[in-house]
Amino acid sequence: MLPFDPLVTSALAAALLLFTLLALHRRRHAARRRPEPASTVAPEAPAEWSTEAVRVMSIHERRAHDMLGRSLPGMLVLAQVPLARFLRPPSAHGHARWQRDVGALNADLLICDAGSRVLAVIDIRSARETERSRDRHERLARALRTAGIRVYVWHEGEVPTSAEIRNGIGADLAASASRRKNPGTASRPMPLIPVPESAEFDAVEDAGFEPVPSDFFDVTDSESGQLSKA
Repeated sequence: MLPFDPLVTSALAAALLLFTLLALHRRRHAARRRPEPASTVAPEAPAEWSTEAVRVMSIHERRAHDMLGRSLPGMLVLAQVPLARFLRPPSAHGHARWQRDVGALNADLLICDAGSRVLAVIDIRSARETERSRDRHERLARALRTAGIRVYVWHEGEVPTSAEIRNGIGADLAASASRRKNPGTASRPMPLIPVPESAEFDAVEDAGFEPVPSDFFDVTDSESGQLSKA
């Protein structure tokens, strides 16, 4: 039997204690660095975020909206609609990036048929534009033209007259309606606002033109996150 050595026993006990303390330290450090699980409940707005209700349209936009409504009877005029509501993002690009760069932009005024299909956009621009503002307007115009939506640029304080709107925008929309109704035929004079055709738009249910659901980006962003973790 080996002789009992108190010094060796004390050294082993000290080494065991040191090893235990080191293991506990590492475990606590790892727990602090581990990210918290994502909460499925949306966080509440901080108490200091005091909100205040304001108008949807500026005075220039209200004047333009009123003039369009009086000049284009039978058309639906909407204000400040996000592009993400009526444009579908391209599948080749990330939905989150498209939503950030394009979808979050607002169209000042939409001209729609009776079935709420967007036919044209009025982009009201200020004479005191910054470089950032010009870039935003250009991105908006590119996205709309890619989707085949006409863009008319108006400047603040320079709203066209009712006659100018009817002879310009009204004539363009009537010509477009004629081409959709009779593709491949020569254009011919048509009424300014083809009311029967507007009624047809209201009656025909085309799933391809249904608006983008409000929770579309919530679902796609969630799916993208799950795929990236896989």
